[in-house]
Amino acid sequence: MRKIILSVILITILVLTFLSNFILTDNPIPAEAVKFDTGDTAWMIVATAFVLLMTPGLGFFYGGMVGKKNVISTMLQSFMAMVIVTILWVVIAFGLAFGPTIGGIIGNPTSNLFFQGVGTNTAWSLAPTIPFMLFALFQAKFAIITPALITGAFAERVRFWAYLLFMVLFILVIYAPLAHMTWHPEGIFFKMGVLDFAGGTVVHMSAGWAALAGAIFLGKRKVQKVNPARITYVLLGTALLWFGWFGFNAGSALGANGLAVQALGTTTVAAAAAAMAWVFLDKILGHKLSALGACIGAVVGLVAITPAAGFVSIPHAIFIGAFAAIVSNLVVSKFPKGKIDDALDVFACHGVGGMVGMLLTGVFASKAINPGVGDNQGLIFGTSTLFTNQLIAMIVVSIFAFVGSYILFFIVNKITPLRVTEEKEELGLDISQHGEFL
Repeated sequence: MRKIILSVILITILVLTFLSNFILTDNPIPAEAVKFDTGDTAWMIVATAFVLLMTPGLGFFYGGMVGKKNVISTMLQSFMAMVIVTILWVVIAFGLAFGPTIGGIIGNPTSNLFFQGVGTNTAWSLAPTIPFMLFALFQAKFAIITPALITGAFAERVRFWAYLLFMVLFILVIYAPLAHMTWHPEGIFFKMGVLDFAGGTVVHMSAGWAALAGAIFLGKRKVQKVNPARITYVLLGTALLWFGWFGFNAGSALGANGLAVQALGTTTVAAAAAAMAWVFLDKILGHKLSALGACIGAVVGLVAITPAAGFVSIPHAIFIGAFAAIVSNLVVSKFPKGKIDDALDVFACHGVGGMVGMLLTGVFASKAINPGVGDNQGLIFGTSTLFTNQLIAMIVVSIFAFVGSYILFFIVNKITPLRVTEEKEELGLDISQHGEFL
């Protein structure tokens, strides 16, 4: 049956793309093409490439943490996100995220199927200085890394084909609505005034809650305590993530401007402060200063600053990074691992880090940094509206992402078993799923 389904998918894509000029009708190009800013365009091309690099970086980050017999499978889960989500984004998901609104919750994809109407001579309303296609491709990289983040929670025990099916459903049912609600001008969160500069809700909270749902649904591994296969992979992955995150956050300014520089600065110091706070707290709690701890701390800082990057000052970014690292470190140490096997602490790092960042955006967002904040500044400036909106959004997203993802895991498991057999888990996913090994 799987062979038939895959054959149908391939043939359908080939036919539709071959006959696209007959089937699809592109929106007409204006008589006078939009005059784009070459500097903004150049920067956004680079930022888009930066963000794509984060996903293989995540592959190294996760791959180094799992046991040796699961490295290839874990890294391939990230790589295949680049493959599958790219095509899915072009075919339908971009329209669901950024198409004409349907109730402020989801976009109508019919205008942008196979990127029709997404060209190089038109612009997105909130990014008028760069081509529409560049904006769409930049956003594709955010969609790519989100399901890849989830994989760390169910590492070493998930069937690969089931994961691919879950990834497709997650993008269509969870990610696209959240992106629309948060970043589309007609989205309900956007109209509420919720601030998410680069993906605290859309990327990290959704991935964190989905990870928790997956860990609960799949159950524990037979052997939970494994020696990390390659700490050097984790160091390399962290370096690639930190490097790529400059595109993630500074690129979300959607231009080569002062706001991009501010986001680059806050991203830099938050990551450094978080890594420092993590290893310091480890020492305070009686642990050794480890490479793994430093890497995880840096990533938590990057996660936490993401929603706030273009809204807060440099000193406040240091606070956000350090505070998020302390909270996530304590959650990791107190997480009930004997009952819930979140293999690589995705919820504690990405879910909790994203929530801390969202709430602290409501505390520190300043119109002096970003005039778009307006009078609804952070709590520290004496107004509470923004913080309240951030809190409401955090609660709604948490419920939606967790419950929705759990339902998706249930549906996928009905279609094809999610978990490998005990024998294949014992053998390792590299051999049992891919016939390869280190």
